[in-house]
Amino acid sequence: MSKTIIVSEEIIINKIYLVRGHKVMLDRDLAEMYGVETRVLNQAIKRNEKRFPADFMFQMTSEELSDWKSHNVISNKEKMGLRKPPNVFTEQGVAMLSSVLNSETAIEVNIQIIRTFTRIRQMLSEHTELRLEVEKIKKKLDNQDKNMEVVFQYLDELLEKKDQPKPERKSIGYKINPVKTK
Repeated sequence: MSKTIIVSEEIIINKIYLVRGHKVMLDRDLAEMYGVETRVLNQAIKRNEKRFPADFMFQMTSEELSDWKSHNVISNKEKMGLRKPPNVFTEQGVAMLSSVLNSETAIEVNIQIIRTFTRIRQMLSEHTELRLEVEKIKKKLDNQDKNMEVVFQYLDELLEKKDQPKPERKSIGYKINPVKTK
């Protein structure tokens, strides 16, 4: 009988970061969820380097680590066990980890993580569609605003002309002078 490992979706979402435009997870966070030490996880990766190309896993630069720490309000890198920049894994890299770490825990946690990544992707696509619809509405409203502005300008011009005194008009047509007879 296998016992089910549950890592809440909220915990997983809080461990997903944006680095180099990719949604990634840190090696130390994954190791914690899998119930192994970070060094054990990294050793398994080194033994299977061919399974982790650059679009599956990469190491943060010192600058990226510094930015990440400042965004996450981490001041003491020793406290967080971050003596060197961590390896980070994209969704595909996390999926590949299940073949490297072949324990029941790793498989179950990986399934939960992949499902979470999938839900995030679905939510983003739904929000993108919604955002596009809102943009369409904004464009229509902007055009209507411009049209209303033009109408009000014309109305203002007409009101100004109405308020101005009317100049004497010369009559048009033939003028007949009365003929004087002597």
